[in-house]
Amino acid sequence: MAEELADLPYADALRPYREALEAEGDYDTVHVDRVAAEGGSAAGSRFLEAAVTDCSFAEVSLRGSRFNDVWISGTRLTGASLAGTDWLDSALLGCSLAGVEAYGATMRRVHLRRCKLDSVNLRSAALHEVVFEDCVLRDVDFQEAVLEKVSFPGSRLERARLGRATLKKADLRGALGIDLADGWDALRGALITPAQLLDLAPALAAALGITVKDR
Repeated sequence: MAEELADLPYADALRPYREALEAEGDYDTVHVDRVAAEGGSAAGSRFLEAAVTDCSFAEVSLRGSRFNDVWISGTRLTGASLAGTDWLDSALLGCSLAGVEAYGATMRRVHLRRCKLDSVNLRSAALHEVVFEDCVLRDVDFQEAVLEKVSFPGSRLERARLGRATLKKADLRGALGIDLADGWDALRGALITPAQLLDLAPALAAALGITVKDR
């Protein structure tokens, strides 16, 4: 994954873009830089080989938009809607997502690094080969979502919700902390370390109604 804008294979083709995003817009090989928007809609838009840097989107709707080979850095989304969006071969670096609706989203080969996700709604989302690296996921809702080959190296999950979620080879071995609000039974499809199992044992026992006590 590219750490700098100049490292992108399509960096030389990017065209500067600093205007407000529009609904059903076609953003092909553009560099959206330092755009601050509050409210409005860019729903149904298409982003292809594009970069987004140092932007702020508050209460903006991107519902149903497509992100293909998109690089997003230093961007903040607050109360934005990413519901039903489709992501492919994209990356988010140093981004902050708070109160974001992303239910029903599809994410394939997406890498999030050093991001903060607070109260993000990913209900019924489909995540395949998604990496959360060195991230903080606080009160993230994965209920009824499918997490296949998803990994969390260096990340912390705080009060995550996994009720009725399906995990397929989800790799939690690199997570620095695993704290679930519900959905302990969903861990049947996860990979964890022996040390993590010992840490999780009291909560797992309580969730399963097992009483552990001496004689």
